[in-house]
Amino acid sequence: MSPHWAEHADRLAFRAAEPDSRWVAPVARVPRHELVPRWWDDSSGRWVLRDGPGDPKAWLEAAYADRSLVTRVGPLHADLAGPDDHPEGLPTSSATAPGLVVRMLRHVRVGEGLSLLDLGTGAGGLAAYACFRLGDARVTTLDVDPYLVRTAGERLARLGFHPHLVTADAAAHVPGSYERIVSTVGLAPGGGLRAVVGALAPGGRIATTLARTCLVVTGWKHADGDVVGVVERDMAGFMRPRSGPDHPPALTGLLALAREAAGERTGTGRYPVVDVANAWELRSMLEVTAPGVDVGYEAAGRTRTALLVHPDGSWARACAEWTDPPEVHQGGPRSLWDILERIRNRLNTEGTLPLLGARVRITPDGVVHLSRGKWHATMGAA
Repeated sequence: MSPHWAEHADRLAFRAAEPDSRWVAPVARVPRHELVPRWWDDSSGRWVLRDGPGDPKAWLEAAYADRSLVTRVGPLHADLAGPDDHPEGLPTSSATAPGLVVRMLRHVRVGEGLSLLDLGTGAGGLAAYACFRLGDARVTTLDVDPYLVRTAGERLARLGFHPHLVTADAAAHVPGSYERIVSTVGLAPGGGLRAVVGALAPGGRIATTLARTCLVVTGWKHADGDVVGVVERDMAGFMRPRSGPDHPPALTGLLALAREAAGERTGTGRYPVVDVANAWELRSMLEVTAPGVDVGYEAAGRTRTALLVHPDGSWARACAEWTDPPEVHQGGPRSLWDILERIRNRLNTEGTLPLLGARVRITPDGVVHLSRGKWHATMGAA
C-alpha cells in the first residue's frame, strides 16, 4: 500500500465533516483501507470482486472516497470469495460511507464519558471513529454475523482499537445498557426496535433509520420508557437487519405475477412511472401508509416499469414510455398503485409530505408513533 494513504484520509476527512468538527481527526487518522481489503463492485451490471492489495491505486481511490463499499452479497463475504464468484442478490453488509457515519454520530450527540452502542458492526468504521474519540472502554459494537464481528475486531485491534465485541440478533436481545445507541441498519418498528429501546439507558439517546424507509429518527429516553424525538430533516438508506446469513426471501413469486399478469383492476395512471426505491421520500411514506410493500423497477430503452407487491397478496404494475401516463394493472385486496398515487398527489398539492420534522414517540414495545399537525401514523403495532 502506498505510504501516502494519510493524504487521502485528510482529504476525505474534510469531505466527511465540517472543518471545525471533532470528527475530522478520527476520519483523518483511521486508515480505512485496512478495514476494507476486498469489496464487491456492481458497476458492470453484476457483482465483481475487487481486491485492494492486488490493485493498490484502486484500493486507495475506493477506500478514501466518501462512499459505501459493499463487502457482502447474500451469504458471500468478499473476504471469502474468489475472482470467478459473481453472487446474486442484495447486499448484506457494507463499509458505510464515512460522511454518513459522521452524520449518524452527530445525530446521536456523542459526548465524552458516554457509553455508545454501534449497532451494525459491518467493516468496523464507525467503531474505529468512536474508539478514537471516546476510548475503547466506552464503545460496544454489535452485529448478527459472527464472521463480521470477529474480522472487524481483528482489523480494529491491528489499528490499536479494542471496542467491546458482541455477536447477537438485536431483534431478539441486546445485552447491556447504553447512554447512546447509533444504528447503521434500518430497524423494524415493533419487534425490531423493542430490544434496542430496552437497552437504551434512561436519559439516553438513539439515532436510527426505520426499516424500508430512509427516515432518520432520533430521540431521548424518558423515565417512563418512551423514547421521544423527531424525524430529522435528513435521510439515509441503510440495509434492513437480518437474523441469518441472508435477507429473508423476497416476494419473488408475487413479483413474477406482477410482472406478467393481467390485472383484476386496470386503468391509466395519473403520474409518470417512478423508481420508488430511489424516490426516498415517496418510498418512506409508502412504508408508513402500507407497511411491508416491496418494490421493483425495470427500464428497457424508453420503457419503464414499476412493480409493487405486498405480503397480503396485493400487487401492482405500471408501465409506460418515458413520461407518458402509465398503463396500470392491479390485483389482490388492495390497490397499491392507487395508494402511491394518493401520496404523490399530496406531495404535488402541498409541496411536501408530513414526514420530515414529524414528532416521534417510540413506546417500550417498539411501536413508532408519528405526528405532525393533524397528521398521525403508527408503525409496528400488532
